Amino acid sequence: MTSLPVLPETNSAHPDDEAASRPRKQHLLNVTDDVLGTWLSDRGYPAFRGKQIRRWLYSGRATAFEMMSDLPAKLRGELAESFDVFQASEAHVSTSRDGTEKILVRLADGGEVECVLLRDGDRRSICVSSQVGCAMGCVFCASGLDGVDRNLTRGEILEQMLRLQHRLPAEERLSHIVMMGMGEPLANLPGVLGALDVARNPEGLGISPRRITISTVGLPPAIDKLAATGIPYNLAVSLHAPNDELRSRLVPVNKKIGIEPVLAAADRYFTSSGRRLTFEYVLLGGVNDSESCAHELVRVLRGRSVMMNVIPYNPVEGLPYRTPRKDSIARFRQILEVSGINVMFRQKKGDEIDAACGQLRRNRGSIGKKTDASTP
Repeated sequence: MTSLPVLPETNSAHPDDEAASRPRKQHLLNVTDDVLGTWLSDRGYPAFRGKQIRRWLYSGRATAFEMMSDLPAKLRGELAESFDVFQASEAHVSTSRDGTEKILVRLADGGEVECVLLRDGDRRSICVSSQVGCAMGCVFCASGLDGVDRNLTRGEILEQMLRLQHRLPAEERLSHIVMMGMGEPLANLPGVLGALDVARNPEGLGISPRRITISTVGLPPAIDKLAATGIPYNLAVSLHAPNDELRSRLVPVNKKIGIEPVLAAADRYFTSSGRRLTFEYVLLGGVNDSESCAHELVRVLRGRSVMMNVIPYNPVEGLPYRTPRKDSIARFRQILEVSGINVMFRQKKGDEIDAACGQLRRNRGSIGKKTDASTP
């Protein structure tokens, strides 16, 4: 593991008493185009200045207003008086031997979330958080061990994306986004969809919705709301078990939902979007990796146009689960493939930098620190 230097901050993570007493500036990444346009108009600036500012944020990789060299000095000063480009700080940055980088982001109120940059050939994929913690309670996941504190704002999600983008050389750009970090994205639809609206906008990050994946444990009403947007994001449903009894043990929220309603909502999403569904299955040694689980999973998925993404477990210190044996993984895979299920076994990346969701935050001892609930 190698720790990397953090990006320069536009504000201190530990302000002094005088700075703390001043009104907090608006987070520019939370400000919509319409609101920014009104702010500019009220000060006598033409509308095209808004496009210049957006260009600097999303393609120019500006972290401060003084970097926006084609804006008038007066405007740059007024922007700096009213807004922060970034409001979080980087508490820790690590990189693994395979090039995976992970940032522990400390938010303005002291809460912490994680985001990851993955390099794979020409792909530059990022995994981004949507909540501080998680309320879904998956028993094998570090993110939800202490519950959920709050949803992230649009700007806090975008800031993660931009911080990861800034770790790329100038000639490289982000290619894929996965909402699969800390939290349940569909429990924070306003923040997630607001950030993704910018991510897919040609004047934002310019990433096609077909290269954006939203991962969920399966919240049927929220899946239907996502379908109603008409935007063809990829949907990945974290299944983890082939039956309700086992799934309710591993994913406690399933007790209130059940597998069948989740599958029905996923089918409706497929019908609406035309995008092939992905089902995710964390393979836990001695828990859900048996031949009988594989055969039952085949019966659940047969007849559906899906990709089964199987993820051998990345152990979390303090939890009793383990990575399956190689022969168990091979047999599980064989049963799915022989039965005609499209299956992909995810390559482990970043295991030496606590790459599983929530591991870095927990292992660095930030859990248990109370955060100020009065967010901007």
